[in-house]
Amino acid sequence: MQLLKERILKDGKVKEGNVLKVDSFLNHQMDVKLFREIGKEFKRRFAGEEITKILTIEASGIGIACVAAEVFDVPVLFAKKTQTKNIAGDVYTTKVESFTHGRVYDIIVAKEFLGKGDKVLLIDDFLANGKALEGLVQLVQDSGAELVGAGVVIEKGFQPGGDELRKKIHLESLAIVDSMDETTGEIVFRD
Repeated sequence: MQLLKERILKDGKVKEGNVLKVDSFLNHQMDVKLFREIGKEFKRRFAGEEITKILTIEASGIGIACVAAEVFDVPVLFAKKTQTKNIAGDVYTTKVESFTHGRVYDIIVAKEFLGKGDKVLLIDDFLANGKALEGLVQLVQDSGAELVGAGVVIEKGFQPGGDELRKKIHLESLAIVDSMDETTGEIVFRD
């Protein structure tokens, strides 16, 4: 998606430890007009697929998933990283490791919102090692819902997550970064 790549080159910052900082438009301050174009692109890439629900993970994926869900005209469900009083009763849960935060989370979805008959599209902002998406895939499988695929805004193509997930699911990444240089700030995309 050329518009997204241009925005990453303009406003993205490469930090130590293979971190691509895009918080000025994607995962802290959000450019909702860009999100709408992202939603349209996911709709185009999953055209012909029946999707009844979008699932993401707390927190950075929520904004993108909401705007994409508006384009798809379906509800959004997000996996919480902590159990709250609001989630009582039966839940699906699994563990995921966050590359960004360097820790393991239990993610939780109430069983009342995910189950047989749902046709689920996963949406997330980043894909590095793929652990968050693998956790979401597990929740969908545990629920008996059908996984249609996953849409990722930015994939770090030099990390193994995307290649591993493509062996198992339909994965669409809008921008795949092949390399980043923290010294020069250079970002190279896969064609």
